[in-house]
Amino acid sequence: MATILERNKNLKPQKKTMQEHAEDALYREVWEDVNNEKTQQFLKKYGKYMIAGALAIMLVTVGIQFGIKSHRAAKLATAENYETAIDKSDANALVGIAKNTKGATADLAMWNAYLLSKDEKKLEDLAQNGKTRDFRDLAKIHIVGLRGDQMSAADLEKFLSDLDTKNSPFYYTACLTIAQKYLAEGNRESANKWLDKIITDSDAPATIKSDAETLR
Repeated sequence: MATILERNKNLKPQKKTMQEHAEDALYREVWEDVNNEKTQQFLKKYGKYMIAGALAIMLVTVGIQFGIKSHRAAKLATAENYETAIDKSDANALVGIAKNTKGATADLAMWNAYLLSKDEKKLEDLAQNGKTRDFRDLAKIHIVGLRGDQMSAADLEKFLSDLDTKNSPFYYTACLTIAQKYLAEGNRESANKWLDKIITDSDAPATIKSDAETLR
């Protein structure tokens, strides 16, 4: 005997009457009207915010694109001005570039301005106000080369104190320079302190370590 479920499977769906079709059509029409009205109310209430948001996104996008374009243009102009200043050996132009740019580009311009003019004030400016450690420390090492004879060992050590870290690319050079200055004054104890920092350091460059061992 067929079960109730099996009998139900064989049942054909009843056809809707004209009245039921009319009710469905009316329901859809009312539903669409309600949705349209809700949409209009939503747009009326939030439309200005949506427009403002779209404009904000557009302005941000345009601003970013303009900023990138302007940044590239500024970089290109700086490079062209730098090349022109080098070609013309114009130290003053290089100083101007250094004052109006950032980072290593500014420091390189100031360094070359010094090399062209041999004006130690430019070297001092780089040592004190350089944007990057590399160029600040390079300037200090160079100043020691120019004026080290007029400095005491203690003054020299103080002047190069910023280089007493492995973050400086001239750390080992500074250590050896200070040791040599103490040796020149006959202060072997202080000199050996600096020489030992080099000799016991496995990272020390071979040539500098060799010089330190010779002096020790």
